[in-house]
Amino acid sequence: MATTTAPAYTPSLPRGQRLPFLLQALAATLVASAATMTVAATGKAAGVSLDVSGAPIPVSGFAVLTAICSAIGLVLAAVLARWAARPRRTFVRATVALTALSLVPDLVADAAWPTRALLMLTHLVAAAVVIPTVAARLRA
Repeated sequence: MATTTAPAYTPSLPRGQRLPFLLQALAATLVASAATMTVAATGKAAGVSLDVSGAPIPVSGFAVLTAICSAIGLVLAAVLARWAARPRRTFVRATVALTALSLVPDLVADAAWPTRALLMLTHLVAAAVVIPTVAARLRA
């Protein structure tokens, strides 16, 4: 009777690197939040309305939603780091697809085209900051 052994589990990040990863991911989240708020404030200063369905979006709302969505992305990264065979590739593919999906509500929003474009730009700016920063720390 032959016996087989399962490969030993190797965590994506050794125990000593988990805290630096978390700090770097949180720093990326803060940078992305500040960047989206800056993009929104710049757009508003340039005369682009932040009204969707007649209700204004506060500039600070961009930072809050960016932080929430980035936190969800960090949870996704942690799950993939633990269980995915190729966490970096899986994370990048998933987050790029989720970023593309996040543009759909902006496309159909009850808002002027410049407002829609500004909303989509904030999604892309946040993704450009968070995705590469987190992906760089995941096992290839």
